[in-house]
Amino acid sequence: MGEPKATTIKEALAKWQEKNKTPLSEALYVGLQFQWPPIEKMDSNLAVLKNCEKLSLSTNCIEKITSLDALKNLKVLSLARNNLKNFNGIDKLADTLEELWISYNYIDKLKGIMGMKKLKVLYMGNNLVDSWNEVQKLLKLETLQELVLAGNPIQESFLEEQVWRTECVKKLTHISILDGIPIIRE
Repeated sequence: MGEPKATTIKEALAKWQEKNKTPLSEALYVGLQFQWPPIEKMDSNLAVLKNCEKLSLSTNCIEKITSLDALKNLKVLSLARNNLKNFNGIDKLADTLEELWISYNYIDKLKGIMGMKKLKVLYMGNNLVDSWNEVQKLLKLETLQELVLAGNPIQESFLEEQVWRTECVKKLTHISILDGIPIIRE
């Protein structure tokens, strides 16, 4: 029998269009999550989603962020539960992306998202971030308001949740919600 071949972006988009009866070029929200067999590669077929504002590719087996050049209106991107190791390729969305959901991947460095001009929400729990130097890079994201880092080695290295929160609140002065809990500043 062998392994089933991965679902391609083209196949996933065709299924989505058939089910939703909406032309892909007009779609504002496209969910390609939970494909079986899973999607392994993002490719140029995504270009058809030129009006898309929210795209979910979560719970697949994607290893690289690619082919986002044409998605000029994308505000929310979910790539949670994939096999990503870095943010390479996300910079194509630097001018539009407001929310990036990328929890449950294998990312340890924040290089690649520093140029995001409008990013307000970054969900990146359960990745591999393990140093304050990386966390402090988030200060460059001046628009960032909501951050999830729970489940990363850096957070787990604090024996007490409160000590972790206190450190983040002190260092990341522009964040208003951390790990799902609003921050109250004196």
